[in-house]
Amino acid sequence: MENVNLTPKDIVNKNFSRGLRGYDSNEVDEFLDQIIQDYEAYAKENQRLQMENDRLVSKVDELTKQVAVGSSGQTARPTTNMTNMDVLKRLSNLERHVFGAQLNDDDDRSNRF
Repeated sequence: MENVNLTPKDIVNKNFSRGLRGYDSNEVDEFLDQIIQDYEAYAKENQRLQMENDRLVSKVDELTKQVAVGSSGQTARPTTNMTNMDVLKRLSNLERHVFGAQLNDDDDRSNRF
């Protein structure tokens, strides 16, 4: 943690000098206990966020490398402008290939009647 001067331990171990009309030591101790709890929670959350940030930075680096490798290894695809007629022709060819003789037999039967 940057610019942090005190640790929870520093706060716990802090001793105040007593004056003639000094502060109530019990009140000071209770307040310092609250500060310590907040400070420990802050330090824990800061550490968790730092670990999460490190993990995410590593993941971004990994994904960036994958994208770089993937884009350099691909060849450009030719763009095609297919019309509806082209799509229908391809669909018809695929149906003939998949169903084959079944389509031809069905066509012959329908032509006979």
